[in-house]
This record gives sequence, structure tokens and C-alpha cells, in this order.
Amino acid sequence: MKKSIIYIVLILSIWNCRPDKSFHNYILDESRSVVEWTGYLRNGDSNSGTIAVKSDSFLIKNGKVQAGSFSFPLSSLNNTNLTTDELKDELIQRLQSPDFFDMALDPKINFVITKAVTYPGSGQKMKDGIPGTQYLVSGNLTILEKTNPVSFPAKIVLENDSVAVEGKLKIDRTKWGMTIASDDSSPDSLYIKPEIDLHIKLFGSKI
Repeated sequence: MKKSIIYIVLILSIWNCRPDKSFHNYILDESRSVVEWTGYLRNGDSNSGTIAVKSDSFLIKNGKVQAGSFSFPLSSLNNTNLTTDELKDELIQRLQSPDFFDMALDPKINFVITKAVTYPGSGQKMKDGIPGTQYLVSGNLTILEKTNPVSFPAKIVLENDSVAVEGKLKIDRTKWGMTIASDDSSPDSLYIKPEIDLHIKLFGSKI
């Protein structure tokens, strides 16, 4: 009888310690993953471009991104709307300078996911969002060594051993100390709106 009890306890212990197969690690496809950005002047003009995404891996459970840390190297900043290389280089150098992202002080932006929950109105096209949005992803965004929480609606598509994550959000650059050209008294042509639009596109494969 004692042997039977010991055997049952042993089986239950092994069962409770088994790996949770609902969790899966994915490695980021850095050749396809990107963040598209757009900044605006008050006069209606805008500039846009891209920045690369780096990550070792991220964790998905039941279709939700549960954890992951991502970095965006400022050396990869790119402009996509200006017409000459000279103008593009001038803008990128300004963005990488101490006036804005100060690449010499902190060469990358970091984002750490803290949670993902079902998004209200899941599957609908939200204003300025992505068609088929299912989740609200939250995390901590660190720029210039300062961290603020951010959240954004996202669409997560799992297909075979691949995953695609897409979402849009706005950030207020002044919350990270980038206050240059944000004085309301500035002329329209010199006033840069605090908000920056980000369009996140991540692709990965199961490890």
C-alpha cells in the first residue's frame, strides 16, 4: 500500500514538472522585422522612415506574445520620404544628435513586453489601428536611459511555425526628454509635433 502511494506521488510530481507545451519561443527574423516612423511639423509637413529591430527571442502562449525584449539600433535609422541623399543624411544626423535621440549617449532604444491581453472589440479595425486587431500589448519603452510604459493594439498571426505581429502606436517624445522645437510659440515651420507615429512589424519563427 505504501509503495502504491509513493508511486502515485512520484507520477504526479513528474506530471506537474512537465514542460508547458502551450509556451513557444520564437526567434525574430531581423531581415523582415521593422518599425516605420513618422514625425510631423505643425504646418502639415512630415518626415518618415524606418528603424531596424533586434531580439534574441520572444515567448508566445496561446497566440499571445507573453514576453520579449527588443532593441532598435539608432545607427539603422533611415529616411524614406526625402528626395536626395543630402537631405536624408542631414535629417538622420539631426535625429541621431543630442537634440533628439543622442545616439552617442545611448545607441539603441529598448522595448520590453510586460503583458498581452484580449483587446476590446477584437477583430475590428480600430481608429488608426490594424484590421483584425486581437490583443493589447503593454510594455516598457526606454529612450535616452528613461523608461515609460506604453500600450498598443496588435494583430498576431500564427501560421505553422511562423508568427507575425503588427501594431501601431503614438509616443510623445517630450516624455523622454526630447523637448526641442516643441515650444507652442515657435513658427509653424519650426514647430515639430511631440507625437511620433510608430508602425511595428515583427516576424519570427519557432525555435
